[in-house]
Amino acid sequence: MIDHFGFPVADVDASVATYLRVFAPLGLQEAIRIPHEGSSVVGLAGAAGIPQFWLTPGGALGSELHVAFSAPDRAAVEAVHAAAVEAGVEVLHAPREWPEYHPGYYAVFLRDPDGHNVEAVTHGF
Repeated sequence: MIDHFGFPVADVDASVATYLRVFAPLGLQEAIRIPHEGSSVVGLAGAAGIPQFWLTPGGALGSELHVAFSAPDRAAVEAVHAAAVEAGVEVLHAPREWPEYHPGYYAVFLRDPDGHNVEAVTHGF
């Protein structure tokens, strides 16, 4: 249903570095970098290499956004959590099952450099 989406961020390079480090266990990679007004617009992709998550210059928004990245299994969610802790990223909720969403919903919730709520989730179906 969603083709792609993007966030305006205060520091594109810092945000790209955080996302690539923390979500490396999910195969997140930089797919394209387009120079833009002294900064860059960066498209991040999964294993297929198609940029679907874009970080653009413009500063943090006044309210929190939320994005969830698909993880293939619980081990990948745990690996994202470990990478976040190692990188000093704020952990909002450590990995656990969230049965209020549905049985098998296993996720970690983090805070990115601009204050957004980012998640790695597997659905355990």
